[in-house]
Amino acid sequence: MNANYTRLRRAIERKGAKLGVVGLGYVGLPLAVEMVRQGFEVHGIDLDGRKVAQLQAGISYVQDVSNEKLWEAVEGGRFRPTTDFAVMAELDAVSICVPTPLSANQDPDTSHIVHVVGQIKLHMKKGGLIVLESTTYPGTTEELIERELEREGWKVGHDYFLCFSPERVDPSNEQYATYNTPKVLGGTTPECAKLGSLLYENIVQTVVPVSSPKVAEMSKLLENTFRSVNIAFINEMAMMCERMSIDIWEVIKAASTKPFGFMPFYPGPGIGGHCIPLDPMYLSWKAKGYRFYSSFIELAQSVNTNMPYYVVNKTSHILNQSSKSLRGSRILILGMAYKPNVDDLRESPGLEVYELFKEGGAAVDYYDPLAASFRDAEGETVYSVPYEPNRFRGYDCFVLVTHHDAFKYEELVGLGVPILDTRNAMKAFDLPHIHKIGAPVEQKRYEVAAASSMG
Repeated sequence: MNANYTRLRRAIERKGAKLGVVGLGYVGLPLAVEMVRQGFEVHGIDLDGRKVAQLQAGISYVQDVSNEKLWEAVEGGRFRPTTDFAVMAELDAVSICVPTPLSANQDPDTSHIVHVVGQIKLHMKKGGLIVLESTTYPGTTEELIERELEREGWKVGHDYFLCFSPERVDPSNEQYATYNTPKVLGGTTPECAKLGSLLYENIVQTVVPVSSPKVAEMSKLLENTFRSVNIAFINEMAMMCERMSIDIWEVIKAASTKPFGFMPFYPGPGIGGHCIPLDPMYLSWKAKGYRFYSSFIELAQSVNTNMPYYVVNKTSHILNQSSKSLRGSRILILGMAYKPNVDDLRESPGLEVYELFKEGGAAVDYYDPLAASFRDAEGETVYSVPYEPNRFRGYDCFVLVTHHDAFKYEELVGLGVPILDTRNAMKAFDLPHIHKIGAPVEQKRYEVAAASSMG
């Protein structure tokens, strides 16, 4: 073993290694705070000066990190947020947790990773460990980090150590957080894998070593492509069931009683968050470089991205039942975050639903107790309306996009406004003005009328 390996191994074992986390968002901030909780000194680096100032004051902007936990880390001097990459000269290991969005042409945008690698070249000392956590295509770790540092004369496994360990953050998940979510890790060399595993074994409960960074990169894409394809399938089944006058939610409930061979997925207004809408497209893009074209991925993406159009068409049909058109109607979207009980708006299907309603001539507002505002397609800030039930009676239709626990469902249902429930959140209320995707409007009315005649 070379001297760099031995020195770093001892530093990690004694928890004397100085760690860095680049990118203090939904992934990086919880990771940094967990590193501090496990006894390490951590320097957090982010280009957003406003965020850094908030963190230095002990104010968290990430729902899964409380102000109390953050302040404890900052006030104790073991978590040091900064915008200055020069601090890398002091670090023994760096975890890269920067965004990897898609470009306007649906190609991977790895510019944030490229920028960090440029800063590593300028500032980081040899002998350190680099772990990429940002979700990306197989081969990124080698192509964007290893090859670039090789041009500087750095030999991986000797002058520095390199791994990929995909983030598996699920915002607001009360059962699984950074510490107890198993961490897949692939090292570029055996020495890299050993050091990477040793570091994360001192931070999280379980580390799952794999043979290479490519395997680790592919594992994350497989996880989310699996979900994307199955969500697309159940979305298509929902539309099919509606055409056949069958309630998809009842079908799923029945199928879920089978104790083997079935895994329930549920329809919705589309897919959101940073991972599921993006990760399959990273994989599809990379596969095309090998002359492999994934019909499953492309078809799933097509079905899922068209769900907001289906929601708007369904809303129009509901309005027609009251002799109203979409144009000129007042629509209230309930919930704008991409999933329940979070304030995260990234890739939320509600944003597309909002724009489509506007294009259709509707007067559209939204109410979300967690997500206070967003920027629309024209760059204008749109704010959540306050919760005023009496005022809500003036809308022509509610469209529930996100099923937050905080919603007062019984009160909303009691207002008598037609509702399109895209999440089956109001299944407890069997009333004729409540409609859902995956079930025709006419069937619902017939069932309620039949129940009344039997009562």
